[in-house]
Amino acid sequence: MKFTFKRMQQNSAIIIADEWKYEEPYSFYDMTADLDDYNELVNEALRNKNEWFEAHADDELVGYFCLCIENDNIDIGLGLRPDYCGRGMGKQFLTDIICFIERSYAYSTLSMDVAAFNKRAIKVYNSCGFKETHSFLQHTNGGEYDFIHLIMQK
Repeated sequence: MKFTFKRMQQNSAIIIADEWKYEEPYSFYDMTADLDDYNELVNEALRNKNEWFEAHADDELVGYFCLCIENDNIDIGLGLRPDYCGRGMGKQFLTDIICFIERSYAYSTLSMDVAAFNKRAIKVYNSCGFKETHSFLQHTNGGEYDFIHLIMQK
């Protein structure tokens, strides 16, 4: 499957924020689970503080990613539509995102943060070349949760 990307459109942001609901324990990633995350996605002014993209496959909205660019580091946040999760598409999705970044941005390091319980995502990130550097507590979704920081050098 080949993914294509374009700048996040408001109608896509609303669909992702309001309609994409993940099965447990991944409901942690529902945009409605954290008001700050929700507002950043649906409020165009807040969304434009970072680089947000929507992902399509076969002319369907199937994912998104966000890039937070600081100096020569790009931090990536991403998500696949719930019915695409757990079906072996994550590695291709992330590989296509990395290729898009390489064509479009100058950087020396890519980084990602992932909830420590999400072994499925960590396996994908490691298979694409990301290395775990440290764990930390992140305040989100009304509590504090263990997260893992991963990086990949160019």
